[in-house]
Amino acid sequence: MSTYTVRRANEKDIPRILDLLVQVDMVHHNGRPDLFKGPATKYNEAELSNILKDDKMFVFVCVNEDDYVCAHGFCIEKQVVNDNVLTDVRTLYIDDICVDETCRGQNVGKILYEHIHQFAKEMKFYNITLNVWSCNPSAKKFYEKMGLRPQKICMETIIDRQGED
Repeated sequence: MSTYTVRRANEKDIPRILDLLVQVDMVHHNGRPDLFKGPATKYNEAELSNILKDDKMFVFVCVNEDDYVCAHGFCIEKQVVNDNVLTDVRTLYIDDICVDETCRGQNVGKILYEHIHQFAKEMKFYNITLNVWSCNPSAKKFYEKMGLRPQKICMETIIDRQGED
């Protein structure tokens, strides 16, 4: 059984992060091919390099004893200030978590999430938020197991355009 640790991502992790981003995209593509192209990545190598240098973004990787990236977590600091309605709380938004398909079922996601949670606590964030697609029930179940609860729900209706010119 492997031993896993979590650390901040660095430039040498970019190729593995790109591999994981394809896995994320394919989960979404398989669930919603009307919205996600698949197979694709939301960032390219240059964009990832810039993200790793951004002081409002935090990319963590969970690695095994050989420093092989088994999972990533993209987090973004968000804060609305001086809003008419909302308070000025600082939120750590999890933009993306992915555990490699070959590493699932080994508590890698739990280890990564617990690290992110501890980081948020140490950095004095008010809360952690994320979005989960309804076409990904295993992710929803995982996040609920980690203690997250719905904050708001995004709803949609798809407009049938058949027969229109």
